[in-house]
Amino acid sequence: MNDVAFDVRERVTSIIDGEPVGASRSGVDFPIINPASEEPNGVLREADAQEVDAAVNSARRAFETGPWPRMGADERKAIFRSMHEALHRHRDELEFLDSLNTGVPITQVRSMHVARAAYNFEFFGEVLSQESGEVYTQNPNYLTYVTREPVGVGAMMAPWNAPIPLASMRVATCIAFGNTCVLKPSEYTPHSMERMVEIFHEAGLPPGVVNLVNGRGPVTGTALVTHPEVDMVGFTGGSETGKIIMSEAGKSLKPVLLELGGKSANIIHESADLDRALDGSLIGIYSGNGQQCLAGSRILVQKSIADEFIERFVERSRKLRIGDPLEAETEIGPLCYENHMNRVLGYASLAREEGAKLLTGGGRPKGMEQGWFVEPTAVLAEDNSARICQEEIFGPFATFLVYEDLDEALRIANDSEFGLVAYLWSQDLNVTMRAARELRAGTIWVNTPIYRELRAPFGGYKQSGIGRDGARGSLEFFTEPKTVSIPLTDFPMLKMGE
Repeated sequence: MNDVAFDVRERVTSIIDGEPVGASRSGVDFPIINPASEEPNGVLREADAQEVDAAVNSARRAFETGPWPRMGADERKAIFRSMHEALHRHRDELEFLDSLNTGVPITQVRSMHVARAAYNFEFFGEVLSQESGEVYTQNPNYLTYVTREPVGVGAMMAPWNAPIPLASMRVATCIAFGNTCVLKPSEYTPHSMERMVEIFHEAGLPPGVVNLVNGRGPVTGTALVTHPEVDMVGFTGGSETGKIIMSEAGKSLKPVLLELGGKSANIIHESADLDRALDGSLIGIYSGNGQQCLAGSRILVQKSIADEFIERFVERSRKLRIGDPLEAETEIGPLCYENHMNRVLGYASLAREEGAKLLTGGGRPKGMEQGWFVEPTAVLAEDNSARICQEEIFGPFATFLVYEDLDEALRIANDSEFGLVAYLWSQDLNVTMRAARELRAGTIWVNTPIYRELRAPFGGYKQSGIGRDGARGSLEFFTEPKTVSIPLTDFPMLKMGE
């Protein structure tokens, strides 16, 4: 049995103006289901358009008349530091709630989720304190300078696969530069989000700077994106949802920042350190239960090493420990919700129809009929044009492809509508440099699994997103540049109308 337990709210509501919303407002209640037991963990009250309106108006008041946009950088940085420390103090509780809702094993949540969320506030606290303007003096008759000002109210939407790190990234980058926001997380994972926003306010964040609304995309999300007082939209999630959001936001020309899906290639070259490549490939596809937009889900193995590498991968996959995500020894937990489990299992059936060879998995684990568990699955595909090679499955599902040489590997890797990340395992510098140059993806990880450097831009090519997170990308999206020109001398002007 697990030794981790915290109180779980029986009813999750919105947080507006720093306070939880009572039962007086309208909205639909529906159960929050534990993916490991299929039992209810509580009830979520969905925010309707009226409640979204109240949240946006709170954010608008905080922006127009509140202290947050008017604070100096040092004061705002101090509050970010307090939020960073508060997240660390409540780390065990937040990790428990994230694992409980998502099904991601607690050991992986501990290594990735809250620590990264806290670092997001530490890092962007430093970024905001180092922000500077520009001065142009090339024309001796004028002083021209550029300042950056906050855009206004942001609609920030986070997915269900890693709520705390991804929601905190959306919030931290938005409010660091003086904006305010309304956060809408997934309806499947609300507990850690409610507690996180409470912790922000306990740490000294002024009311209205971050508001929280819960609900489904077509109801709460649509009301938020289309609200006339929302100035910009940030979304992390699936590409199809991203297209809908972009279309809705485009009707009023709201700028959008989209970090979307992927079908990332993981290239194993014959020059690779195969032991490290094996470890990294297992992490790349099975960590987080495979529910990661940056998963290395297409594993491209050179023919000369394919038999050995695939055999070792399958052997290790079969040894992965499936179970209660709150148990310390668990490596694979349940998928987040039932329809998603059925969707992933459907791809195992599709793989057989497409002529792929099932190497391992493909079903529900024996003896685990309760809970939305899927066996770690690996298939060997015949051709990259197969749907299992082109569509984002978003589960513990590895698709192998065998290639002859680097030319073919790069062609296969780039033959995708996505381009979020790519992985390469090679000890050959020429191979590494060529692949890094020719791979069409926003981030290339060489001889390492998942790593984020917040100073660097992160985002996708093609249908994997629009815009970039990171120090510079966030500054450019979440601020408006303003140019001011002042003459330094009197100058003759045309006298019209004389």
